Formats: sequence, C-alpha cells, structure tokens
Amino acid sequence: MLPRDWQLAVLDIKDCFFQIPLHPEDAPRFAFSVPTINREAPMKRYHWKVLPQGLKSSPFICQQYVASLLSPVRAKRKDAIILHYMDDLLVCAPNDSILQHTLDRVVKVLTSAGFQFQEDKVQRMPPWKYLGLQIAAKTIVPQKLEIECNPKTLADLHSLCGSLNWVRPWLGLTNEDLDPLFNLLKGERELVSPRELTPEAKTAIEKVQKALSERQAHRCEPNIPFQFIVLGKLPHLHGLIFQWIEGQRDSLLIIEWVFLSHQRSKTITEPQELIAQLIRKARVRLCELAGCDFTCIHLPVKLSKEGRNSPKRLTKEMFEHLLQSNASLQLSLDSYRGQISVHAPSHKLLNEEFHLIPREKRSRRPLKALTVFTDASGASHKSVMTWRNPQTQHWEADVEFVEGSPKWLN
Repeated sequence: MLPRDWQLAVLDIKDCFFQIPLHPEDAPRFAFSVPTINREAPMKRYHWKVLPQGLKSSPFICQQYVASLLSPVRAKRKDAIILHYMDDLLVCAPNDSILQHTLDRVVKVLTSAGFQFQEDKVQRMPPWKYLGLQIAAKTIVPQKLEIECNPKTLADLHSLCGSLNWVRPWLGLTNEDLDPLFNLLKGERELVSPRELTPEAKTAIEKVQKALSERQAHRCEPNIPFQFIVLGKLPHLHGLIFQWIEGQRDSLLIIEWVFLSHQRSKTITEPQELIAQLIRKARVRLCELAGCDFTCIHLPVKLSKEGRNSPKRLTKEMFEHLLQSNASLQLSLDSYRGQISVHAPSHKLLNEEFHLIPREKRSRRPLKALTVFTDASGASHKSVMTWRNPQTQHWEADVEFVEGSPKWLN
C-alpha cells in the first residue's frame, strides 16, 4: 500500500542470487555432480560458493539476506517506504529530496555488499511497474494480463483461475462473477482432462476483460482513516477496504476488495457468520497493510420482509441484539474500538448492493404451545415422538419405522 502522490523509484538487482556468498563451512553442503560423456571417468564433484537458484530454501535465504542489509536503512529513514521482494526494490517517499537520499543509501548499502543494479531497469517516472502492478500517481492497476479465453484442459483452467484470484483484490471480481469458471474445476482431477466453457463461463470471462480495462484501485491517503463495508447478496458476500475524502468529486478511495473462500467449510452457514468472517479477514489484512484498525465498519443490512411494521434495514438496537447472540460476530469484533454503522456512505458503488439477513425464527421466550420431543435410532431405523396431551395431561408417543436415515424427521 503506497501513499498518493508520493514519489517512487523501482530498482532491479542484477543476478541477485549469485551475489549472495555462502559461508565456507556451509558451501560443501551445496554440492552437485557433473557426469562425464559415456561415463569415461568418475563424475566430477563441485559445490556452490554463492546461493544457487534451484533449492527450495534459496528464495527464503535471498529474501532474508537482502532484508538484513536494508534493515538499518529502514530504521534511519522512517519517513520513506522501502519494499523489496527477491531482486525487486521499490522506494517511496513524500518528495524528491527524501526519495533521492533514501535511494542513495539503499544503493550504497547493497553495492558495498557486492550487489549490482541494472541501470536500464531503474524506473523514476510514472507509470511504475512493480511485481505485476502498474502504479500511477494516484491509482494502481494490474499490468496487462493475458486472459486464456478458451481453456481446453483442467491445467489451463487452473492457470486462468489462479491469475484471476491474483487480480481480484484490485478489480473487485466477486465470487458470483467467477462462479461459472470455478465450477468448471469440479470433476476429473487429471490436469489433462478436457474442459469446455459453458455460456455462463464465457460471460464471466467477458466481465473479467471489462474489469481489466475499466476498474482500478487507489493509492492511500496517509492522513485519512480506513473504513470497511460489507457488500453483496447472499450467499456471495464480499467487502471493501476504503477511505472517504469529503469535499472531492469522487470521495471514495478503493484500497482493496476482500472476498470469502469460494468453497465453504460448512454446508449451511448463517449470514451472520459470513459477515463475521469478512470482518475478521479485513481486519487482519489491514493490520498487514497499514498496522492499524478500521475507524468504522459499515453493515448496511437489509432484512427480509415479515410484515408491514417490520423494519426494512438493520437498526442499532437489532445489531446489538445480534452481536450478543452470535459468538462469531463477537470474536470478529474482539478488541475493536471503532464505530459500527448500519448505513453506507452516499456513493453509487456502495448503495447498489445490500445484504439480506433473514429475521430470526427462534423465540427467546417459551411459547404457549405444544412441546414435542423427538429421537431416532440408526440401528433400529425407528423414530419416536412424545408429548404431553394438554387435555388429559398424559404422555403420548408415536413410533414409526423409517427407511434410510431416521434422523431426518418431518
């Protein structure tokens, strides 16, 4: 996450892995053999003196080594942001002076450790390209993504869905939008098994292409707090991390979209649990991005109709009652000190959609009605119901033989 209008510079470390020396005692552990032609002689044995690229632990070692070199610079230049992943570096600062000073220190520290930079890949002017993203002064969009419009196998479909999952946080592609594509992953698990796009899947790809050309996310405003809103219709709820700047033509800054997993862990999930999962996921994500919590969480929930006098939207009193009776919501809002709003900010994007939470059917007080106790046995395939007759005050029972599972009682 990068502040708006801050200056950027993007660097590329040349042959990053091969510039990291191995400790002499560890180098023999990175040994390998080279066979001779036609086995004319014993295999020649070598070992690496620098970090090889092929080992599973190599990326981690590379990341840790570069991070250890940059840590003193980060500690001294707290007014700048230094991002790095493997051999890609991004330096962000509020003005050119701080940017140049930080950049000089970064280059000096890394070159003194033996690293080299590719001068032709140093980016100082917008748009900057970093880790698959194209960054402008105020916005962030994914770089041009090649969409496989006609996947033929499961492997092609996996690749397509993986790419779409990566761009979703910036483009707002919901589970509902991508459902037709995700559903094609079901069936045979062989990667070469054939797949054919359905009309709905083709429509989904068209939505993706349109989103790639029209949608974008924003760089953050450092002095504006973050807010979160839950959007969508059941069962496809999603959320948005955003900032709100009063007095501008478009007050909404889209920071990142938040989605639930396409595959649910339970067959039946209450809407309150889905909202709790979104809140919990969004709070964790914002802590990762900005190290803070939301100042306001918006829950513009619309209720199902249950009569003329029933409220159409969730009220504060109803939310308090909902919070007291739902453990998932309580856990998701643990230690939260911000506000909870049942209204959405006035914006077209935030008011087009709503949630639908059914009114609670369970009574908190005993009803003046007949109470029936039920039980069933899988061994005997029998189900039993018993109740007290209100007129005779005697217990009565009804025992039935049930084919299949007797635990499903009507």
